[in-house]
Amino acid sequence: MKLALAAAALATLSTTTAFSFIPAPHHQLLVSAPTRKHQRHTNKNVLVMKDDSKFSLSNLFSGDGSATKTSLRSSTSATLEPHPSKRPHINPLNALYPPNMEATRGKMSEGTLPFHPQVKSGVLDNGFSYVFLPNRSPPGRFEAHLQVFSGSADELEPQQGIAHLTEHVAYMGSRKRERLFGTGSQTNAYTDFHHTVFYAACPTHVPSRTGMGGQMLPMALDALCDVMEARCEPSRIEKERQAVLSEMTMVNTIEYRVECQILSTLHRENRLAKRFPIGKESLIQSWQQDDVKTWHRTHYRPDNVLLYIVGDLDTEYVEKMVQEKFGHLSAEKQGSEIKIPELKREASDLADAVVGGTIKQAQSWHYPPVRHDFCVVDGVKDVLENSEQLLKKEGSDGVDVYDIHLQKPYSLDEKVQFLKEEELAPAKKIRPHIFKHELLQNFSFHLFAKRPVIPIKDMASFRHNLARRVCLAALQIRLNVNGRSDDPAFTFVEFNQLDSAREGCAVCSLDLTSETNRWEEAVIKAISEIRKLGIHGVTAGEMERYASAVLTDAEQLAAQGDMISHGDQLSYLMETVANGHTFMSPEQSYAITENALSTLTLEEVNAAAAELCSHITGLKDGEVTSSGVVAVIACTPKSVDSDPNSVVTDEKLCEAIRKACLVDVEPVEDVVVPHTLVTKEELEEAAKAYPPKWMPGQFTDGTPNTPEDRITRPFTLRRLSNGIRIGIAQNTAESQRGHLRLVAPGGRDAEKRLGFKEGSLAVGARAMQEGGSFGSFTREQVELFAVDHLIMVEINCDEEALVMDFVFPTTNVGNTGYGESKQMGITGTESVLQIVREILIDFNWEEDALGRSKTSYRSAHESMEKSLEGKTTEMIMDNLTGGDKRFLSIDTSTTDAVTLEDAKNAVMSQLMPSDLEITVAGDFVVQDVLDMILQYFGTVPPDTNSEYKVKDAPTQFGDVPKLQLPGRHLDLELEDSDPRAVAYVAGSSPNKWGFLSDGTTVAKRVSDMDKRASDYDKQRRAHPLFGYAALALISEIANRRLFSTVRERKQLTYDANFSLTDFARMKGGWFLVTVTASKEKAQAALEACKETLETLRTTNPISPDNLESAKRVVLNRHEGELRTSEYWATMMSGIQDESIPLKGPLSVTDYNVVIESMTTRDLQLALETMGLDEKNLYTSIGKTVQPKGLVDDGIVKASPMAGMGRGGALTG
Repeated sequence: MKLALAAAALATLSTTTAFSFIPAPHHQLLVSAPTRKHQRHTNKNVLVMKDDSKFSLSNLFSGDGSATKTSLRSSTSATLEPHPSKRPHINPLNALYPPNMEATRGKMSEGTLPFHPQVKSGVLDNGFSYVFLPNRSPPGRFEAHLQVFSGSADELEPQQGIAHLTEHVAYMGSRKRERLFGTGSQTNAYTDFHHTVFYAACPTHVPSRTGMGGQMLPMALDALCDVMEARCEPSRIEKERQAVLSEMTMVNTIEYRVECQILSTLHRENRLAKRFPIGKESLIQSWQQDDVKTWHRTHYRPDNVLLYIVGDLDTEYVEKMVQEKFGHLSAEKQGSEIKIPELKREASDLADAVVGGTIKQAQSWHYPPVRHDFCVVDGVKDVLENSEQLLKKEGSDGVDVYDIHLQKPYSLDEKVQFLKEEELAPAKKIRPHIFKHELLQNFSFHLFAKRPVIPIKDMASFRHNLARRVCLAALQIRLNVNGRSDDPAFTFVEFNQLDSAREGCAVCSLDLTSETNRWEEAVIKAISEIRKLGIHGVTAGEMERYASAVLTDAEQLAAQGDMISHGDQLSYLMETVANGHTFMSPEQSYAITENALSTLTLEEVNAAAAELCSHITGLKDGEVTSSGVVAVIACTPKSVDSDPNSVVTDEKLCEAIRKACLVDVEPVEDVVVPHTLVTKEELEEAAKAYPPKWMPGQFTDGTPNTPEDRITRPFTLRRLSNGIRIGIAQNTAESQRGHLRLVAPGGRDAEKRLGFKEGSLAVGARAMQEGGSFGSFTREQVELFAVDHLIMVEINCDEEALVMDFVFPTTNVGNTGYGESKQMGITGTESVLQIVREILIDFNWEEDALGRSKTSYRSAHESMEKSLEGKTTEMIMDNLTGGDKRFLSIDTSTTDAVTLEDAKNAVMSQLMPSDLEITVAGDFVVQDVLDMILQYFGTVPPDTNSEYKVKDAPTQFGDVPKLQLPGRHLDLELEDSDPRAVAYVAGSSPNKWGFLSDGTTVAKRVSDMDKRASDYDKQRRAHPLFGYAALALISEIANRRLFSTVRERKQLTYDANFSLTDFARMKGGWFLVTVTASKEKAQAALEACKETLETLRTTNPISPDNLESAKRVVLNRHEGELRTSEYWATMMSGIQDESIPLKGPLSVTDYNVVIESMTTRDLQLALETMGLDEKNLYTSIGKTVQPKGLVDDGIVKASPMAGMGRGGALTG
């Protein structure tokens, strides 16, 4: 049932998934990994520096470093010189730059778009720019983000990686940032190609037990200003150096390496191919204080930053604080503290080149300093050709004197075999690249065209953007729905175009994966579909469907108004400002969208389709006249060369694309989509056969039954007479959105307990997700019904339950027409209830859906076998569980053995009404939804699916296997060309509700240990939420301790993580500490984690400050999540489930009170219920080893320098 098209997907078109009972996998937000040039290799790939002497960037310019020594002298000049890298440049506020706003307001009659009426922007006398947006969601909080417009793309040759290291040093070394600890604030920072960003999300007032304390904004701005004046202390540099080096190891997964290959190929003509954020390991090892300070003082200037503030604050107060905190900053003072003259001069040359010939100056100061080989239809000029902003240096005669695009070879470059460009037809160029690696599991294909970003400032550009969104939605649904035949060629496919500020262009991308022996078929199929859209456009039915979806999305955002969260508002504001678009309010955007769509024609949409697909249709001679380069990257396992169908070469790749361009494509025909899945007559007949009736809600936590005829707060809990448990909550924070969760207790435990074939329930759940045919309706009809009604579905099977999640709009959707001619469809709420009813009583099981499910499970298992983290985790879980299959990956042979009958019997046995719990939360009238639920679910016969019931089967859940003691240590080796390591510490713990594997509870154990407990303590600990609260706080405190010890004090890793298993029904569980480190430090990191856990119990117990800080984090997280309907649906799920005896209404209504009541003694005693004794620990270290026969010829086909995913940034 790839049923769904998420409204958010239509809004951003980052992905569009149809009845996606399997959400399309997003590209991971990958971060940097190391390169290894300028180091000596041993047979273990250990970095060996040539000497141990102090090293500075200046040594690369002057052999004796004398210039550096001279530059260390303090300036005694009374008048500071101009900053060497400061040049006149376009303001980063772009459209929100006050003079630009005034000029635009004067052209409103000419079709320009209006600005958000509440946004306030300004520039201080020192060039410091800021923008503020008042927002009340959530109330009493705000976010402040400081964006420095220098990232890795601005680094000089000997500075590769220094932007990221400086980010660490500046923020982690800030004393004023530390003052935010314990206030309920969250802070972090990240580095990307084009910028470095520091942020703080805070309450508006300092928390106080006696009420609200002082204002938090000054404290947050102090912390951000401290970043601008970083001291760059040597001790902090050393700590952060070790963190960055550890981070290199942590992020260097195979997915990350694939993204490095993609980005290096896509941006070969500019700096991005050689300037990935994590940089070069040999340089990072060498930098000292002067090096870091030189970078910082060069780039952290008031004219080179932009401050964003969004939140529940007063505009006048915000502007006053910005002036007070940042007005004193001076570019000249920063320039006077640059310590290395040679870098000072070259940075000045770079600055001239940036303003003289890059899109950073030509279009947006947010962009990296690059140029692009754009692929556009004829007549579209390059951004640099049209720009009036470029400033040529006097005497240059228009000739670039500085190699800003790094097209020359440099001493620190990898030994690169540059990629060739192929002509498919006259002037039709593609840039192919093949990446092979032993850790790759499947074939993946990535085809790109780069285009200029077109700022959306007027109605013409707004209409064109809407037309393109309709085209993208139509194509993605075609690929997902029509492309998923009985035997699909690809396992995933996505086509999109997004404006990318981090790359400084719009990137049109085709990404797909397939089995290795079907790669050519997959490529041809996908390209043919794109050509079909480019040549024939969309149908009238598709245009109506997706235009309606776009309007519904805009309407929902407008309904939210200032209830949109600070984080979402800020992300949209940053993206809009970066690309030069006009920033509008949701209400303005909705009004303009409705106006534009009411007159948008099919011809406009199809013209946009032709332009969107021109880079592919243009590959066939004579179809479209276009110019530019198309980049193509294919990634495939090394081991497939023995299969001729799996072999991929540059020549074969180009030939497959050529074949795809020769396929004759015909226009698609509209599909008849049902207006409703369940007719009124069907419901009337069902009500006659089984009259629906409400029953009281029943609970196991001591709460009295709730009435069957009264709405209660904060939720209404009842049962239907057929046994289905129902929970409903109104949540207006997400306007016009809802979430439904169906839970059928059982999961993989039921496979074992009820005697089903191993893996049948899990594989069957995925088969249901991959299916989607109900009764007389075909899968395609059902999927398009879900698309029309903006329903997104996900079905999963975990160890304890079969879970179905549905996201839907609560308003009328599937509407046709606009304005007075609009015809309303049924609500999204009613649509989702129809789908759930049909799943329960009329689902069609399909062999091809099972086949896709098996392919997915095979791929997941095989990928796990090639993942260091995955395989090491599987090894330790195998030992913790004694090989219990309920907790392990489903292997290929197990998957292959599952038949359609096995899957059907297992899944349907779980879908009997008396076993089900359905919870719904959203922006709706509760009584209306209760009436619909009674109608759609109440009429489901109580004996539905009873034919699948296993007779005389045990009903009680099995427990977590008892841990075999003493613990043990395990080692694993995985072949990989790059050195990596991961370590784990694990042991026994209670389940999330406090039950241990022997049936006792945390509360009982704590009470037994505390002989001097007061009556009040006994009463507190008797609360059913006590164990849950204790474990949540312990987890938070343990994570903070691990960070402080393993990362900060011992400098052994970038991060260490403590987590608990999430079991609610099975008694018992495990804790798991994960730490990534270099191979050399893995054992020391593991020992440091063990030490941290031990001292938490003994010599360094939980302090009151630890506890108060953890309470703030847990409660703030809870308060934030209460704004989402998904969280409400999840909280209600299990409240009426007898297999979770401690979960009831009190777990929600008393949450804050129980958390606040916890004491350090509670937690210290609760720690004793966990298997933290060293002799009881299970530990493991996974390390990579060089593949046998690996020959390193020193040549790579694309720069392997550490990078990130196309949508991600490197988080500090």
